[in-house]
Amino acid sequence: MKHKLILVIAGLAVISCGKQPKKICIKNPSDQDRRDEVVIMDRKTVEASFAAPDSGLMPIVKVGDRAIPSQADDVNGDGKWDELAFLVNLKAKEELLLDVDFVARGIYPGFEKRTNVRLGIEQPDHSYPEVDQYAAPSCRDSFKIIAQGESVSWENDKMGFRNYFDCRNVKDLFGKLKPELIVDKIQTPEIPNYHVLSDWGMDVLHCGSSLGSGGLAILEKDSLYRLGSTNTYEYQKVCEGPIRSVFDLKYTGWSVGEENLSAVERISVYPGKYWFQSDVTVSGFTGEKQVVTGIVTSKLKNEPYHFKANDEYDVIATLDKQSLNNDTLGMAVMLKINEETKVARTSNINYYDLGYKTVPEKRFSQVISETYFIAQKAQNDVPVRHYFFAVWGLEDPKWNQIDEFKKYMTDEAEKLTNPLIVTIR
Repeated sequence: MKHKLILVIAGLAVISCGKQPKKICIKNPSDQDRRDEVVIMDRKTVEASFAAPDSGLMPIVKVGDRAIPSQADDVNGDGKWDELAFLVNLKAKEELLLDVDFVARGIYPGFEKRTNVRLGIEQPDHSYPEVDQYAAPSCRDSFKIIAQGESVSWENDKMGFRNYFDCRNVKDLFGKLKPELIVDKIQTPEIPNYHVLSDWGMDVLHCGSSLGSGGLAILEKDSLYRLGSTNTYEYQKVCEGPIRSVFDLKYTGWSVGEENLSAVERISVYPGKYWFQSDVTVSGFTGEKQVVTGIVTSKLKNEPYHFKANDEYDVIATLDKQSLNNDTLGMAVMLKINEETKVARTSNINYYDLGYKTVPEKRFSQVISETYFIAQKAQNDVPVRHYFFAVWGLEDPKWNQIDEFKKYMTDEAEKLTNPLIVTIR
């Protein structure tokens, strides 16, 4: 199966205005300033417009003589760069002209790293060296934690996220008080206990047997089938750098009713955003399925929210004193309105106590409870996309107000609806 990384942060419309174009033109079409906007161009487009003097050189982007943050990524694993990603800031209606240059891989400029992904696997000496690919152990015979922080972890300079690297397959959150990257330090002498509040932040979420902060399921005949306890579960890093980090979580043997499905979740994280992007591809069925993602409600006291961010995007959200530090935590899922099929809330029944004991060591049940969820329609082998948001009131007091959280999501929806215009002159 082929998975294409689809650009939504900046639109790309390549227009050649001459035989030898020399500039990339980035235009902000909206009335709002655009900070930390990522532009992604494929290699074919770049090389058609800016001929590299040597095929082994890597592209960088410049404003005059100054290189701006960029990275050239090999997304198909063939050892050659496929996509150029770079970061721009534009005021409302501003137009920016950029140059492209080529440098040797060994002298590619170093930019501030603002995204990160990590899977560390425990060794006999209790160290956690990072791996770029690994298969999780099955829980069918016994349960064993092998990963640093129990999880695949990813972050930017705003929030940290993780996905348990075992059959629970639940997503969790790190709240951050500083813009520094921390997931490499989790469960090391620098951060030995991430469950207590420290100067950098902490693990802020209790997940239980819910979908946590964006876990996945299939809705079939009013039943939820968790993406967990599959035959195989594999992590594959795609790229990592200052502009974006991307990785795949791959599954086979996902039992949904009488069907045996497979799935790939591609997660992308970018600088300066209180969200990550998830592209989920499910295979092995005919017709249409409903892919579900959701938010834990175990500590929720206020009613959750369901609203339109704009004419194209719908949102489910919670905001409450629901963090493990007993302060305000906001979470939300945003997806296209025309893909939404259902919004609902599961029961709060403790299925583990009723005997549905998937992982006794963690009091975890495969049966999903305490979750507010949204479903979207999906076709076989066709990715569906959602964005998962998280904000922490201790990081910024404005996140104590639902109006501020809603405004942020509305602004982000407008940016996705009105992408930057990219042309080549």
